[in-house]
Amino acid sequence: MRKGKELILATREFAKEVRWKSWYFTLTTLFLMIACNAVAFLPISTWIKIPFSILNGCIMVRMFVIYHDQQHHTILQKSKVADFIFTLFGIYILAPTSIWKRSHDYHHNHNSKIFSSSVGSYPVLSKDKFLSLPKSEKNAYLFVRNPITISFGYIVMFIYGMCILSFVNGKSKHKDSLVALIVHGLAIVLVTLFFGWKILFLAILIPFLVSSALGSYLFYAQHNFPDVEFREKDGWTYEGAALESSSYTKMNFFMQWSSANIGFHHIHHLNARIPFYRLPEVMEKIPELQHPKVTSLNPSDIVKCLKLKVWDIEAHKMISLKGVEY
Repeated sequence: MRKGKELILATREFAKEVRWKSWYFTLTTLFLMIACNAVAFLPISTWIKIPFSILNGCIMVRMFVIYHDQQHHTILQKSKVADFIFTLFGIYILAPTSIWKRSHDYHHNHNSKIFSSSVGSYPVLSKDKFLSLPKSEKNAYLFVRNPITISFGYIVMFIYGMCILSFVNGKSKHKDSLVALIVHGLAIVLVTLFFGWKILFLAILIPFLVSSALGSYLFYAQHNFPDVEFREKDGWTYEGAALESSSYTKMNFFMQWSSANIGFHHIHHLNARIPFYRLPEVMEKIPELQHPKVTSLNPSDIVKCLKLKVWDIEAHKMISLKGVEY
């Protein structure tokens, strides 16, 4: 059984894009997203429009994962057209390139380090650290990991975290965060003024709420699941973080399509240069990757993931608040 660097090297032959596929999936997804959004403006029944608004939210998740691959330099590199498309999309989706790439690269390099895993990810504290905090900081920590907060990722993660907070903390580095906020705010105002509040909900609010909630939960569950492992800096390895601290999320065909295979997250963390459309192929052809730590989108598994709050160093597992007296 291959381990460590040998296993990473085994994935390198898959870390090559098929250029036409990258363009095909990018452009067809972009077209479907625009088409679903256009339905909101048609003179037809609102009840017909609502499913398309929800579908639009799912397609936005797919486009985001494709954007995420491009930001990893996995697909469509050295293409000015692709850079232009994805820069605009980053502003549109409220995750502009400057903050997304910086925070996400940090996440890949520090995933599952118990004392530095919170940048670009959901914060994780050890039980002892949590108990040592003042009540206000405990509440703030629990607020970020609250299911309602995760469900409203549109406001908490994207508007506030990706845009407002990044710009406030680094005005010179993250000017595109301010641009994203202004563009989004103008879109809300103009759509409301010219088309009314119903179109506002159908064209902007429902798609963004759906995509952000789904995206935020997937990002949470991929590193916060019952069998996850966290390490101190000395015991941390890149491949260990990929296989022990990143989940494989089982999904039905539609969810796997709309999330652009991001459920194969253990493979993505092992080698981020593998294009999203090749991840299932990697799992099929490399036996060592066929027995990952698994979660799913079944309600029972979602509840199990959301209950997890702190890392118990002695028990070597994530536990709920039920196991923490504070």
